[in-house]
Amino acid sequence: MSKIRVGLLTFSDGREFVHNDLVKINKDFESRLKSALEATGEIEVITAEELIWKPSVAKKEALRLNAMGVEMTVFNYAVWAFPHFSVIASKFAPGPFLLFGNINPRFPGMVGMLAAAGSLDHDGTKCKRVWGDVEEPEVLRETVAYIRASSARRRLVGMRYGLFGGRPMGMYTAVPNVDLWNSLFGVDIEHIDQYEIIRRSSEVSDERAVRAREWLEARVRRIHYDGKQLTPEKLEKQISSYYAVKDVIREEELDFIGIKAQPELTNNFVTMDVTEAFMNDPYDWDGSHEPVVCATEADSDAALTMQILKLLSRSPVLFADVRHYDEEFDVLDLCNSGSHATYFAGRSSAPEENLSKVEFYPESFYFPAGGASVRHIAAPGEVTIARLMRKDGKYWMAILPAEFVDLGNRAEEKAEASQIEWPHAFARLRVPIADFLSTYGSNHCHAVYGDYVKELVDFCRISEIDYHVYT
Repeated sequence: MSKIRVGLLTFSDGREFVHNDLVKINKDFESRLKSALEATGEIEVITAEELIWKPSVAKKEALRLNAMGVEMTVFNYAVWAFPHFSVIASKFAPGPFLLFGNINPRFPGMVGMLAAAGSLDHDGTKCKRVWGDVEEPEVLRETVAYIRASSARRRLVGMRYGLFGGRPMGMYTAVPNVDLWNSLFGVDIEHIDQYEIIRRSSEVSDERAVRAREWLEARVRRIHYDGKQLTPEKLEKQISSYYAVKDVIREEELDFIGIKAQPELTNNFVTMDVTEAFMNDPYDWDGSHEPVVCATEADSDAALTMQILKLLSRSPVLFADVRHYDEEFDVLDLCNSGSHATYFAGRSSAPEENLSKVEFYPESFYFPAGGASVRHIAAPGEVTIARLMRKDGKYWMAILPAEFVDLGNRAEEKAEASQIEWPHAFARLRVPIADFLSTYGSNHCHAVYGDYVKELVDFCRISEIDYHVYT
């Protein structure tokens, strides 16, 4: 993913003689802020050519940022600044806006930030305020979280979601509202018949499928061929399906997708587990690639949540059923036949490290067409679980700080108790299980490694949707 392009406008006093005396101070604080943001490796900062000290400069520099394609704008205050400059800039600079107040007690920078913030409140311009020393980790964390959220919100606009098939197995929660997606997030939905997967997979050369199968056989810990549900030929059909979906993504210019699969493909063709796993992975047998969010069971709100998490974290995203609560270990068993990227087996960008912990099992009785289930147990670590849901026609987001835990030599026992051939992630929440089960509005959830609670809260506020943090 490309770096987030952030605009930076530093505001000054409107009296020329005062402004001239403050140029060095303003530039020093601006430089510190720019350096701290760019040191993250995620952000490219575009600064104004001139400090903002009169209305014409505010408009000119804001328009310049727009022309340079910045994704959001930071308004920077180290001294007293005339607040109407910020209001004027907000009319032309790309939002969302973050107002940053530096620690500079000799000059009233805090006063300048608050005066600007109050003025923007008057006309309904939405912004976030952060203040302090940007070199302090918590201050930088707050700043970067909002930048990530702003970028994710902006990058969603104009994206295209490819929906293969329709509603799966009667799930209302999996069906998208085209108008709502467009009005809230600016996302277009392209409906695609699952027959395209069947048709196009038949056109994939045997050589490509065989080469990919042999690559997997050399790296996956074990492939449990059984001569019936899982054979080399069925695995090759799954690989061909993966190529077919990639072709549709390229031709239709899709950014993320969902595949129904059940029951048409899983009964009569082959399962989509291999396709879903390696779409969500940062690699396949042809080399590295940017993960393409792929939700199983055509769960579109899942796909949208996963795309948001991907934009925030720049990492693969997990899709899972909330399968079972294990009281002994106080963990949720997150388990689903598809969409667990193999990345979660070892948290590595090197496929060999992850695949050495992955097994391909024959599909269960649920899927008579057969194929491989891509099975592993997620590596331990801090995670953020989230899900967009609707209530009374309005979106809200569940946000759950959690941890994937290692159950040691009990992990296989616990996996077998539910579904041995499917992938598992054992998640420990920070709230009692009753608090979660009594309010959570879906059978699916989605996760990334790391703490992205602040980013998700900021994203929801920018998008004007409700949220609940389960802590």
